Amino acid sequence: MIPLRSSERIHSATPVVIGLIGLNFLVFFYQLSLGYTLPYFVSTWGIVPDMIASHPYSVLTSMFLHGGWLHLLSNMLFLWVFGRNIEDRLGSRNFLILYIAGGVAAALIHVFANPYSRVPTIGASGAIAGVMGAYLIKFWKTDIDTLFWLIFVWRMSVPAPYFLIYWFVVQFFSGLGSISEVDYTGGGIAWFAHVGGFLAGMALIHLFKDVRPAFRAWYEED
Repeated sequence: MIPLRSSERIHSATPVVIGLIGLNFLVFFYQLSLGYTLPYFVSTWGIVPDMIASHPYSVLTSMFLHGGWLHLLSNMLFLWVFGRNIEDRLGSRNFLILYIAGGVAAALIHVFANPYSRVPTIGASGAIAGVMGAYLIKFWKTDIDTLFWLIFVWRMSVPAPYFLIYWFVVQFFSGLGSISEVDYTGGGIAWFAHVGGFLAGMALIHLFKDVRPAFRAWYEED
């Protein structure tokens, strides 16, 4: 399932979401310029659970690195669809706190679940999962315009809880399935980072009060 947009209107500018997307693209372009030194860069700034004690900063820096165009574009699409409504509701400062806190929580859960892994983990997925968990609490009455594909491709509106809970269940059971894979050198998806970020977002959203939008948007979506 690919989310295309939310049925919830945006009533204010969302500079943090736009800024985060821009920053992630800039960092990715920098990664592309590194050539053969890229693996060293990723190992230094990505999360390596077995080395987290000597690289504690990686819980922050890792969420701005990506492993390829598909990884980057899918993450930024999810951030765009779900993040703007949360920033609109919470305000930019609180949204940024939620985003970073969700990403850190996701990173720590991943380290806890894979303490001896030497594989660098990168990506904004954990932080965005936190935004999605917050979205489930704040906007459970909305619909998500979604693209599906199996044999055919079709587009339909799905209630946000169905979309988000389905996504979470897939991450959770995929994570359970990965527990039996005792492999500390191969790559993969950090399923429990997604699970941890999502649950953290659901919990953290209760710490923030809604704010009134500073100004009306200069555009509308149809």
